[in-house]
Amino acid sequence: MINLGDLKKGKSIEIDGRLLQVLLVQHVKTKKSAVYKVKVKDLRSGSITEKSFNAGEKLQEAQVERRTLQYLYREGQQHIFMNNDSYEQVSMNQDTIKDEMQFIIEGAAIQGIMAGDEVLGIELPPAVELTVTESDPGIKGDTSSGATKPAQLETGLSINVPLFINVGDKLKISTDTGEYLERLS
Repeated sequence: MINLGDLKKGKSIEIDGRLLQVLLVQHVKTKKSAVYKVKVKDLRSGSITEKSFNAGEKLQEAQVERRTLQYLYREGQQHIFMNNDSYEQVSMNQDTIKDEMQFIIEGAAIQGIMAGDEVLGIELPPAVELTVTESDPGIKGDTSSGATKPAQLETGLSINVPLFINVGDKLKISTDTGEYLERLS
């Protein structure tokens, strides 16, 4: 059992037989008592819901584990990963991990959320390194205004970057916000 005060982003809980991953926890004080509003993602269906709990309630912690998976390739609507411990290949449906795939390139190592041998989802690192594949050239001398331009990365993700970024540059991108953090090369 887990106390609501110990609940944080990334924790896995079980409610009514459903395995849920915590996306957001808000502590709200009302006139009567404190309430926790928790945004969760169903690890099997991918649906996102919001639940409310009274302070003092305890939740069942889900029996899931995180294992290192390596992304291999896409085959139709399936993405194929390899379990780095057992070398077994596991597949995940495109619809389940569509948002996360914007940050994953072939060969990348990520954390897989697993219940036994079933892969329920993936957990991204806070930031990833991606290469710029398309971008307009910057305007020389226009660096003090903080202006940005659109750029497309190797995964197909489009973001706004500073004007000095060029095609071929490696960038550090936040997986939480999808925003440019810094240039690496």
